[in-house]
Amino acid sequence: MSGMQIGDAHGVALVGRVIESVRADPGRSMLSYRTVPWVAGGAPRPVTDPLTFPSGRPLSPSLRAWLAFDASLMERNDWFDEDGGLAPRTLAELAGDELGEPWGSLFAPIADRFPECFLLPGGSDSRRVLVVTEPDAAGEYPVLAVDVDDLPCAVLMYPGFDVYLAATAELVPVPAGRGYDVFRNDPVYGTRMREHAKRLFGGGTSIDYPFD
Repeated sequence: MSGMQIGDAHGVALVGRVIESVRADPGRSMLSYRTVPWVAGGAPRPVTDPLTFPSGRPLSPSLRAWLAFDASLMERNDWFDEDGGLAPRTLAELAGDELGEPWGSLFAPIADRFPECFLLPGGSDSRRVLVVTEPDAAGEYPVLAVDVDDLPCAVLMYPGFDVYLAATAELVPVPAGRGYDVFRNDPVYGTRMREHAKRLFGGGTSIDYPFD
């Protein structure tokens, strides 16, 4: 991955395409099945103060680009503390807050593996979660689907916030297939997916209950 060329399909360039699309109609819904405006109130509110995660990891390029455009998406999903700093939750805390018990407790065994998590819009019985871990070659952190519809699981869904935004905005095609991990063999994003899969799940794309 060290030789990967970061082109228009990744990172800041990709998010720039999303921002251009959203500017045309900032109040439109991100989701087809629930009203979630891209920009709250219709007027972007950028973040100008420098931010880092509590772990010391930097923002990914796509996060910096999006926050420079608008922070309301993050504000609505409880990314910030009362002082404006980033306020992550463990995966177990987020599952408990969003899905209730017993789900939070069931994810507790892997809380230490995913200590910095941030909620993103998407899902009904599932949630989309940005996980701050080792970044990929594009400098991006993965987005997981956390599902409790059958047995609890966490599945690698997008290789980064950049692809999450672009797929949600329907600017990149979502590969055909079943399951959350359909980008795993994508000709554009598969390499990044596999990089995260190796680091997070030993080469697989998910971790399933019972967690060990």
